[in-house]
Amino acid sequence: MDVRTCKSCKRLFNYLSGPVICPSCVEKLEEKFKEVKDFIRENPHSSLKEVSEAKEVSVKQLKNWVREERLRFADDSPVGIECMNCGAMIKYGKYCEACKGKMINNLSHAVEEEPVRRPEPKKSDGNRMRFLDT
Repeated sequence: MDVRTCKSCKRLFNYLSGPVICPSCVEKLEEKFKEVKDFIRENPHSSLKEVSEAKEVSVKQLKNWVREERLRFADDSPVGIECMNCGAMIKYGKYCEACKGKMINNLSHAVEEEPVRRPEPKKSDGNRMRFLDT
């Protein structure tokens, strides 16, 4: 069992996985998320700073929810966050479409295997015992 200190409230708790915050703080954070989501639905063109001030949530936490794709900016919204690779403005996720495409391309080239070259079988030397090379 792994016992850790909650980053939020500094209480000890049994850590399983994910962020290092206790179950009660996770529950409070989920309630805040619901409030933020409702606020954004009512005010779709609000900036991160406006949402942060109105709902008393840090801009960093709002960006985390956007990167986790739990929150998404409207397509016509002037608000966005930076792509983690090139810095372009994006509406959700971690990377812009161009960087995603480059990563997929690089990964697909890395996965492609060269054909395996098998050695040609040796010719038989009459009636002697033979061993297979593996």
